[in-house]
Amino acid sequence: MAIVFEKPKALTDAPLHYCPGCTHGIVHRLVAEVMDELGITGKTVGVAPVGCAVFAYNYFNCDMVEAAHGRAPAVATGLKRALPDNVVFTYQGDGDLAAIGTAETVHAATRGENITVIFINNAIYGMTGGQMAPTSLPGQVTQTTPYGRDVNYSGYPVRVCEMLSTLDGVALAQRVAVDCVKNVNIAKKAIKKAFENQINGKGYSIVEVLSSCPTNWGLTPAEALQWLRDNMMPYYPLGVYKDKDEEDVKNG
Repeated sequence: MAIVFEKPKALTDAPLHYCPGCTHGIVHRLVAEVMDELGITGKTVGVAPVGCAVFAYNYFNCDMVEAAHGRAPAVATGLKRALPDNVVFTYQGDGDLAAIGTAETVHAATRGENITVIFINNAIYGMTGGQMAPTSLPGQVTQTTPYGRDVNYSGYPVRVCEMLSTLDGVALAQRVAVDCVKNVNIAKKAIKKAFENQINGKGYSIVEVLSSCPTNWGLTPAEALQWLRDNMMPYYPLGVYKDKDEEDVKNG
């Protein structure tokens, strides 16, 4: 009988620890499928963050390094410069990448470090109990904003792809989602391109994935996906914010 669907070889057999309805598992699978398809698992090094994906080193069948909170881009920079023939990726949440790790993120991007960044944006601190994150929406209720995020007090959310797309060192900045089959397929293509960019030496590539957090949003998995569509997508529009390949074509 022909096999039409199976677990990617780049994923281990370890059960995922994520909450029911969390979309981290979908993104893990997409990253693993891309590693399988590109045949790079044996030379890939992943950098795990501090956050919900802190145990990512248990799930990928490639070499993994655990970074201090927010320091994944710095660790990835060192790995890639020391091992230029290896494929290096970071897997980070919004607190890790856009709060404590903002400086590392911006400077790795502006230097054009030849790494791949998978950025999970669920608009909240998931692991630590649901506090406001840099990406929490205006008016969003969290543990630390029980009356909703007040932009006059807490400022506005950080739009990471829009910000990084202004930097010359960035080869790809794309925002995707994994809320439906169509968007999952788009997300996989973006992740694959981000890895191919690195293989081809094009520089820094980031794929931002809008993700749900049913537990800390206080919603069912189905409700959380709808909340993402109704609230996150209007504030964080999906799409390609920078693609050097397209710019090169336009410029001849």
